[in-house]
Amino acid sequence: MKLFKRVERRVSAGGVVYRDTGAGPEVVVCRRNSPAVCGLPKGTPEPGESEVQTALREVREETGLEVESRARIGSINYWFADSKQDVRFNKTVHFYLMSPTGGDLSLHDGEFDAVEWLSSSDASSALTYQSEVDIVLKCLSMVSEEAGSARLG
Repeated sequence: MKLFKRVERRVSAGGVVYRDTGAGPEVVVCRRNSPAVCGLPKGTPEPGESEVQTALREVREETGLEVESRARIGSINYWFADSKQDVRFNKTVHFYLMSPTGGDLSLHDGEFDAVEWLSSSDASSALTYQSEVDIVLKCLSMVSEEAGSARLG
């Protein structure tokens, strides 16, 4: 196992953009062809931004949608390395449940080749990383609980 000269911590934030079409829940996923990856919109904070401000901006930029944050879903944590810089990174990504309020997927930035709405089951199959599948499943559970509470209230 390679030993790296330093370890750095990185933080980013993003969202699970959710809608209920009547035919079932859908979420937005972002696809890149090279390297092939399908993920949730997320990115790095700009100076002075809070987690939720970063998440809202990154989702808007990467999807073309205007969104509002409804709740914090949770975080994922993973390691990656840059052997050229001789650095190992520990990254935490904070995710928020978001609802679309406007915009259009055709307005997404150039970071991804395609941005699309997928059914929750198709999204779970398409997402590259299991940790992001787990975030989507947690989001769906939160929405289901919210809907159940609304019916009881």
